[in-house]
Amino acid sequence: MKIKIVNKSTNQLPEYATSASAGVDLRANLEEDIVLKSMERVLIPTGLYMEIPVGYEAQVRPRSGLALKHGIGVLNSPGTIDADYRGEIKVILVNLSKDDFTIQHGERIAQMVIAAHEQAEWVETDELEESSRGAGGFGSTGKQ
Repeated sequence: MKIKIVNKSTNQLPEYATSASAGVDLRANLEEDIVLKSMERVLIPTGLYMEIPVGYEAQVRPRSGLALKHGIGVLNSPGTIDADYRGEIKVILVNLSKDDFTIQHGERIAQMVIAAHEQAEWVETDELEESSRGAGGFGSTGKQ
């Protein structure tokens, strides 16, 4: 699949680290460092603009290393970028640690996965077919 991308940053284009990688890293496009304080959130620009084919979305997810080592996550994870969006790709980062975290230009801040999706046709009805789970909610399938 080919996706048109405009890069208005000085960073390299996203690339897959290995032949089996599902996602690519997104990098911060900053004029100066940003200090993300504990429990703070910030919108980080990437300088990237994309034309995703209809039937696909881009999912923005946290980087596991930032999450484990520094408590940095993507707040609305996974964030969805729709095929008809043409604005700059930006990432909402949150600092869940007790320590400040400095974000520098070019830093890998999130990962992005391109995924196929379908739009459902909603069929209104008065009742649903029974299932073995029924209305069992949160944690119901893990009970013994």
